[in-house]
Amino acid sequence: MSVLPHVSAARMLRKLASVLSLALLASPLAAQRVEVSFPSGVMAKPVTGRVILIVARDSTPEPRFRAGSYGGTQPFYGLDVSALAPGAVAVIDSTTSAYPMNLAQLPPGDYFVQAVLNVYTQFHRADGHVIWAHMDQWEGQQWNRSPGNLVSDVRRVRVDAGKPLNVKLTLDHVIPPVAVPPDTKWVKRVKIQSKLLSEFWGQPMYIGATILLPAGYDENPGMRYPTVYQQGHFSLAPAFGFTTDSTADYETQRDAIRARTDGREPGYDFYKSWKSEDFPRMLAVTWQHPTPYYDDSYAVNSANNGPYADALLTELVPYIESHFRAIPQPYARTLTGGSTGGWESIALQVLHPDFFNGTWTLYPDPVDFRSLQMVNAYEDTSAFVPNGNDWVVTPRYMSRTTSGQPQTTQRDLSRIEAVLGSKERSGQQFNAWDAAWSPVGADGYPRPLWDKTTGTMDREVADHWRDNFDLRHYMEVNWSTLGPKLAGKLNVYVGDMDNYYLNLAVYQLEDFLKGTTNPRSDALFEYGRPMKGHGWQPMSNAELIRIMARHIAASAPTAMDDATP
Repeated sequence: MSVLPHVSAARMLRKLASVLSLALLASPLAAQRVEVSFPSGVMAKPVTGRVILIVARDSTPEPRFRAGSYGGTQPFYGLDVSALAPGAVAVIDSTTSAYPMNLAQLPPGDYFVQAVLNVYTQFHRADGHVIWAHMDQWEGQQWNRSPGNLVSDVRRVRVDAGKPLNVKLTLDHVIPPVAVPPDTKWVKRVKIQSKLLSEFWGQPMYIGATILLPAGYDENPGMRYPTVYQQGHFSLAPAFGFTTDSTADYETQRDAIRARTDGREPGYDFYKSWKSEDFPRMLAVTWQHPTPYYDDSYAVNSANNGPYADALLTELVPYIESHFRAIPQPYARTLTGGSTGGWESIALQVLHPDFFNGTWTLYPDPVDFRSLQMVNAYEDTSAFVPNGNDWVVTPRYMSRTTSGQPQTTQRDLSRIEAVLGSKERSGQQFNAWDAAWSPVGADGYPRPLWDKTTGTMDREVADHWRDNFDLRHYMEVNWSTLGPKLAGKLNVYVGDMDNYYLNLAVYQLEDFLKGTTNPRSDALFEYGRPMKGHGWQPMSNAELIRIMARHIAASAPTAMDDATP
């Protein structure tokens, strides 16, 4: 029980006056307006896409690199443009989609502003839908650095109370192509056009891989090797942070790993293990499979993204195995990955149990949609607040610190995504799930699990997610046939204070798998305790590969004469 202290009338009046003064300072300003255009010398044809304006308090780094992330607090604004002609003006004002405040609510002060035009491509898809979305330029769906996007210079402006703001920004730069790192003795890169995906999208579509070669690869041309496929977000870097540069951010990597207190080693330390005489000889492969919605397809066949699983497993993997002497048999293919890549690694094993021989999954995206972070996809009526919030409305969070301090709310990230792209085209996390797991909406775009403005859940979409992509549900329904193929092949690691609450779904998956019979799953679960967050793993990458190599050797159909794990 608490007792309210006595407050005098004079003190109450002073407090009220203070509150009113703050309210007046934050009151809307008059006729705030930013005009964005591009000259014909930059782009000769009309452009369809999304104009994004970013406001920052300083100019370094550029404002475009400071907005739109989970923790991003820079004000920014988004506006769709259709066939915007050279010289024509896109107007951003107080009515434009905004986060965290509209343009008229900017407090007085000095700011730096910059605009980007995220260019869209028209796709005539095989399912009959015609949509506009950003064609990835091998940068991983990063609107602020995607080649071909238009960007303005950074400009300093001043907002004064009660005075109109009228700023004109010119998109007079085109972001240049990605510089693909050169191949080396150790690292090779491939990029191939996918026939399956090109047919689905009605445009040439590409997938690729970065291959880390084992020591002695060139000296032993007759030897074939098992492969570990490391899943993760788009990157052209080799697997496991591999680098031969002893000075490449070594101190930064070491300090970050120490702060996370896990077993992962810096990339140069991994290189020293990789080339050592007693280390298993394997290929380590990362895939590149960006879609028009995200930097990564989630490696599944999707109503919105198209047949990515088929493209990866029937086009890309055979290419890798034929060009880099990988053993083309299931026993020689293993999986790992973290976060998005964690979900992919276990999904690939579960959905294609005859193709892979085990996954060592790290802090995966939700593997049970009853714990979609803090949302129960099947029972909650709102993604933004828990059921039953009536008199006191408690926000639902989607991220936290490892000490439990809540950070970003479901509502805030939903707003961020709505500003960065309408129709699920933000390139961010919630929209990525909708693109990978949802049915197609009537307009041809992904049908969202929840409304990004109101948080209202769509039960039909939830059912679609459950029936097609809820991994725990899929295993439970199909265990009689899946079990014999998955026994001893599932290993999952996650911190008990994962920053995105991903440990919650892992607990539920463990509850199911530990109770399986005929056969028993023999699944391994390990939790980083106490207070281990997103990115934690219990062993070094070198030890992880040694574990995989022993598993491959033990399950090989015959003595492995053609490889030396």
